Amino acid sequence: MSAAPKFKNNVKISERHGAGEWKLEKLALLALMPLGLWVLSSGFTLAGADYGAVVAWFGSTLNAGLLAVTAVVFCLFASLAWKVIIEDYVPASSRSGLVLVSNLVFLVLAAASVFFIVRLALGSAPLPAGV
Repeated sequence: MSAAPKFKNNVKISERHGAGEWKLEKLALLALMPLGLWVLSSGFTLAGADYGAVVAWFGSTLNAGLLAVTAVVFCLFASLAWKVIIEDYVPASSRSGLVLVSNLVFLVLAAASVFFIVRLALGSAPLPAGV
């Protein structure tokens, strides 16, 4: 048998766990909606553009800033979503390690994204061949 549930202010503690993460995930999703539409419209705009136009687009402070914010918010949202998936579907024995690895992967991905966006915005890195 499991232990009796613990209560705090007449609310089970298990019902209170994760409320802050849930709010953060919803706020990240709310921020991603307009940012995603902006990325989509920018992608369609740049689809047929030549190299100079793409470099000029990345050189804009507004575009580079919005793209960096989009990358960071997306990695935050994905990290929180994967944490929920791992906590729901992975056995407890390997759960904490996988959550740690997942958070580390998304942190590295966000840092690399911002690094390369800044390099492109400053004009110190060429775009990959074919763009």
